[in-house]
Amino acid sequence: MASSSSSGLTFKLHPLVIVNISDHYTRVKAQIHHATSSSAGAANNGAAASSAAATPARVLGCVIGVQRGRTVEIFNSFELLYDPVTHTLDRPFLEKKQELYKKVFPNFYILGWYSTGSDAEESDMQIHRALMDINESPVYVILNPSINHSQKDLPVTIYESELHVIDGIPQLIFVRSNYTIETVEAERISVDHVAHLKPSDGGSAATQLAAHLTGIHSAIKMLNSRIRIVHQYLLAMQRGDIPVDNSLLRQVSSLLRRLPAMESEKFQDDFLMEFNDTLLMTYLAMFTNCSSTMNELVDKFNTTYDRHSRRGGRTAFI
Repeated sequence: MASSSSSGLTFKLHPLVIVNISDHYTRVKAQIHHATSSSAGAANNGAAASSAAATPARVLGCVIGVQRGRTVEIFNSFELLYDPVTHTLDRPFLEKKQELYKKVFPNFYILGWYSTGSDAEESDMQIHRALMDINESPVYVILNPSINHSQKDLPVTIYESELHVIDGIPQLIFVRSNYTIETVEAERISVDHVAHLKPSDGGSAATQLAAHLTGIHSAIKMLNSRIRIVHQYLLAMQRGDIPVDNSLLRQVSSLLRRLPAMESEKFQDDFLMEFNDTLLMTYLAMFTNCSSTMNELVDKFNTTYDRHSRRGGRTAFI
């Protein structure tokens, strides 16, 4: 891996990409930790749970954006399905995601891919080569999830690939590239909001997000415990351990009938009708805006044409 790139490209990285990679890594790590803790708890083997939970999770995805001349601007990213055993990507999933993003962002193209880790690995070049049929010179964005409070720079590195001759053999290697952080107004507001949702230095004061998630967790936990109590009570009634209470059974039956209401045909019809009405209102607002813009354009055209006709001695009829 060479020290720096010689391509002369200027990279602009948006904060949304960093937030997406961090969120992707956090979710995968939390899922692995939860699955490992559950299996270890069933086997009463806490040591295995802590050992597996300490294993860092590596995530992969694509970065998308635009390239204007020698300036490459990375706007967004999406996740990829990756097989760590064969080091291969799920191509149908990648093509489907690319097609969906093209419908929403027609000007965005796949610029490269991202991953997490302290540095580029040898196996990364296989993934890098696999994306060259989409972009002949993809970029590689790597995020180091290990937090170093003494380091003020962002733990993000952008690599390019260059063909170098090493020991008489041409090889494709990663080279570091400089980048700058580019933000728009919406991203600045979002990043500022996320920055305020962090715990204080002392860790004593809970943030709004932590309090909200704690409340949801407590409510779900209480609901789960009450459902278990009702379930155990019904099983005991079925076994004959306690006498049958018809009044309670009617209440449980009435409660259960409410659950599939979301899947009923009437709900689907009402939901689609409400959704279509919302879309219709959106389209009408768009048409009204277009009509107003068109009227302003026609008025300006008439004024300009009328002035031109008076100079030429003609009369405009529009």
